[in-house]
Amino acid sequence: MNPAASATTTTAPGTAPAPAATSARPALAALSLSMLLPSLGISIANVALPTLAGAFSAPFAAVQWVVLAFLLATTTTIVGAGRLGDLVGRRRLLLGGILLFTAASLLCGTAPVLWVLIAARAAQGLGAAVMMALTMAFVGETVSKERTGRAMGLLGTMSAVGTALGPSLGGLLIAGPGWRAVFLAMVPLAGLALLLAHRHLPPDRPAAHRGGASGRPRPDLAGTLLLALALAAYALAVTVGRSRFGTLGLGLLGAAGLGAVLFVLVERRSAAPLVRPALFRDGALSASLAMSALVSTVMMATLVVGPFYLSRSLGLPAAGVGLVMSVGPLVTAVTGVPAGRIVDRIGTRRTTAAGLVAVTAGCLALCAAPTGLGTPGYLVPVVLLTVGYAMFQTANNTGVMADVPPDRRGVVSGVLNLSRNLGLITGTAVMGAVFAAATGSGDLTAARPAAVAAALHTTFAVAAGLAVVALALALATGRAPTART
Repeated sequence: MNPAASATTTTAPGTAPAPAATSARPALAALSLSMLLPSLGISIANVALPTLAGAFSAPFAAVQWVVLAFLLATTTTIVGAGRLGDLVGRRRLLLGGILLFTAASLLCGTAPVLWVLIAARAAQGLGAAVMMALTMAFVGETVSKERTGRAMGLLGTMSAVGTALGPSLGGLLIAGPGWRAVFLAMVPLAGLALLLAHRHLPPDRPAAHRGGASGRPRPDLAGTLLLALALAAYALAVTVGRSRFGTLGLGLLGAAGLGAVLFVLVERRSAAPLVRPALFRDGALSASLAMSALVSTVMMATLVVGPFYLSRSLGLPAAGVGLVMSVGPLVTAVTGVPAGRIVDRIGTRRTTAAGLVAVTAGCLALCAAPTGLGTPGYLVPVVLLTVGYAMFQTANNTGVMADVPPDRRGVVSGVLNLSRNLGLITGTAVMGAVFAAATGSGDLTAARPAAVAAALHTTFAVAAGLAVVALALALATGRAPTART
């Protein structure tokens, strides 16, 4: 960066000061770790579930809450965390979130019984929600506008690195020191993130610039609670139910719908709403959030369907399946920063469209991929799809966050992350249900190889349709989202 950019500039009240070049790199390092740790926290725990079942002599239905507690805490609180950061100060809250994540990781690694581990994972998820919501909100205060794309690409890369690193690192730690090391390994990383954030992130703006009467923050407690309950009901319906919507699942979906309606009614009457209804009157912003949810749903198809196709249809051993499945996150990690440079060079709209074209092409290629092509016939389309996803995600995040006023960055970042999380959760249920129905078998592990291959084609035909809808939204949007309300 240009050293001259580090000079102090005068800014209008309520606007963010120009980022100092001398502090941009360590500040980005702090933000990168804050983005890596939440993705590592979810991916590293999955591989430990069988070991935890044996260690605590507990059934899988109980042990799975080690993952669900983290997921629910993150999903239900991420928007509230973003808004709270806008009100009380993002630096202060981010430091608190990292500290909570650190302490919770330590408690996870020393938990004497399963319920303590689950409670600690919920606390860890709450800290992760704060980190995810506020990390992107800090980009506008740490780098110049013309380098925003590269910064967003870097954050996307770190999230992908955490996802890719989790299974392999978790497996090594379980085989070596044991399952406790899976959680304790995150303590020094979180401690480093806390140190860097404390030293190098810009200070919070004065309270008078953060909204509220006389500069005093006014959290929307009713709206926050209603949104959290609605999101919790939805997440439980599509995770615990495992795509089978019986009485409980339908009841939870009904509760989620009722909670969403009540949330909208409360927000319309609130003097200081958690999410201003006017935010969604910006058609470009609404389209960006919808595209994020759609593309995340599409990406879950590779994680849900891939292992069954690779093992049942292509006959790969478990180690081979794991190796092939790691390619997607690794491609995302490698593509993130170059995608950011493309965004900075040609703009968000064209990069978004190009990424969605690649996602659609990858899905269509998987629709037609014959099993005779073997692993390369699966990998090449997945790589194309993943490169497109990295381009889309970087461009979409940059477009949404580029012109958000400083006092709204936290909540908009929270809503953007929520749209992605809801897409991932929905994709797990919807794509899993489509795949299971297409195999015609109640037991996927016993499905015929030909039936699994046919189900792969059907699932990615549905995914291609979703990608086309996202592409249509991108092409119909003639401007970048403003989020200025």
